[in-house]
Amino acid sequence: MLLKLFISGLFALMVTPARYISPQDAGASARPEIAFASDTQAPLWMERLMLKAHNNRTATRLIFDDIVMRQPRALFLLGDVVSWGSSGLAWRRVNRYLDSCRKHGIALYATLGNHELMGIRGMRTKAQKIFQHQFPEFRKTGFAQVVDSIGVILLNSNFGDMSKQEDSAQVKWFTKTLAEMDADPSIQYIITGCHHSPFTNSRIVGPNRAVQEKFVAPFLQTRKTVLFLSGHAHAFEHFNRNKKEFMVIGGGGGVHQPLHTGERELVDLASSYKPMFHYLAVRKNAGNLQVVSYKLDENFKTFSPGMMLTIDQPALVEKN
Repeated sequence: MLLKLFISGLFALMVTPARYISPQDAGASARPEIAFASDTQAPLWMERLMLKAHNNRTATRLIFDDIVMRQPRALFLLGDVVSWGSSGLAWRRVNRYLDSCRKHGIALYATLGNHELMGIRGMRTKAQKIFQHQFPEFRKTGFAQVVDSIGVILLNSNFGDMSKQEDSAQVKWFTKTLAEMDADPSIQYIITGCHHSPFTNSRIVGPNRAVQEKFVAPFLQTRKTVLFLSGHAHAFEHFNRNKKEFMVIGGGGGVHQPLHTGERELVDLASSYKPMFHYLAVRKNAGNLQVVSYKLDENFKTFSPGMMLTIDQPALVEKN
């Protein structure tokens, strides 16, 4: 019944996962932040029937404008970049924003959401090629980057569109990459992201149990992992599991989704912070990460920091 749960498609052709690499940036010292956003797609007419739209396309443009103004070293997009992956019109709108980021030296990385995979088979095949062209570093079974000693791993949570071999390969690659990063002294923190949220109070999409089993379990067992980011649920939510942070940042432009309250509600540490549109910025300081959610104010003219979190660097484990 719900749009995001039953519309999906095929993925890009299988490619060999690459070991994590660091983007080259001659002006790195002047770019202390990395940014994350999700669900920047314009609402489809079906979504507008279910939920209330609110200047969503304008909000997406303003989010990209503000990110460009902040000049992060890299921007990571957690899926549903566009509303329909095979649509030239949908990409034409977003391409203006992506081109602006690249023009200003902001490295761009993304993983697939369900909206990139909509339509009949021919449409999905076309969409796969467009997405891979837009984001060459993307790998169907997971990929990673290292930015300023922060390891960022982006995973593919569209399990229904993967073969058993691809599904298994991604979990093995993720577990191996976590171990490599955990043992690498040049990496201080690990941030993991995928499209579907393992924990959410959304009344539209709900928590994804496969993400919990395949991604959250090894994430929780790794020392340097500190932050798990996701979208799909169009809201801002903050959960904590085993002293590790989980944030839903699906406020890039999709139609805002209502949340469960009462008995069905998961404990949300951001219960009083529910901006309609937002993105996330992460800055590494001496001994900690500063995580800030920037929200679009009601005047649709300014962004302000609405949620701030400091995450201490994981303690070193002494070897015997």
